[in-house]
Amino acid sequence: MASDTSPGSLVLFGGRSEIGVATAQRLAEGRTVVLAARRPDDLARQTALLLDAGATAVHTVAFDADDTDSHPGLIASLVEEFGPIGIAIIAFGILGDQARAEVDVAHALQIAHTDYYAHVSVLIPLAAALREQGSGTIIVFSSVAGIRVRRANYVYGSTKAGLDGFASGMADSLHGTGVRMLIARPGFVIGAMTKELMESGVKPAPMSKTPDQVADAVARAYRRGRGEVWIPAALRPIFFGMRLLPRAVWRRLPR
Repeated sequence: MASDTSPGSLVLFGGRSEIGVATAQRLAEGRTVVLAARRPDDLARQTALLLDAGATAVHTVAFDADDTDSHPGLIASLVEEFGPIGIAIIAFGILGDQARAEVDVAHALQIAHTDYYAHVSVLIPLAAALREQGSGTIIVFSSVAGIRVRRANYVYGSTKAGLDGFASGMADSLHGTGVRMLIARPGFVIGAMTKELMESGVKPAPMSKTPDQVADAVARAYRRGRGEVWIPAALRPIFFGMRLLPRAVWRRLPR
């Protein structure tokens, strides 16, 4: 079973992510926390939340998810400056606009770049750094949207399908190294990322959760040494059944 007192810093890639910050709050006690985000000088609120949660110190660093050339150097500098990484939370991404992405190649590629390509770019050097130290946990936010991609959000969903497969394979490659991968698969989350979607008239899916509820589930899974967590847990058997639905039925299902 993993321990919340395992050595090392906590690094959040996506320092403004609602879910990422909420998860970090639950795991920050007694740790040095590093928030990696664009505009690192504009993270006062997030810093205060983590200090209130028991972090011993909070530092901010510049991180551009789409600047993939900078990722290996950034990760090396984090280890050099703050020591071994105990927990790395990968929580950046964009939802994008599905209707626009169906006709705007540049927009579709931006979603794919940020939500899949950039994740691969972070995960490979991060896993290498943790392998070298022989410890640490990587928490990756996948989504049930990638388990069976739907017509209503297939651009975003396809990136999550790719990320889920990549993270699952990487988790297997890390077995026996002392490094653990925790893959979180939330359903619809009612928060900042989906605010515009809901304002456009889209109703939250059944069993929707808030960022705090997602973070609670992820923190529990981390402390129990789990390798994956579905949020809520009931989605796992539901999506097992959904995989068996004929395509003619699947394509007519609401979002």
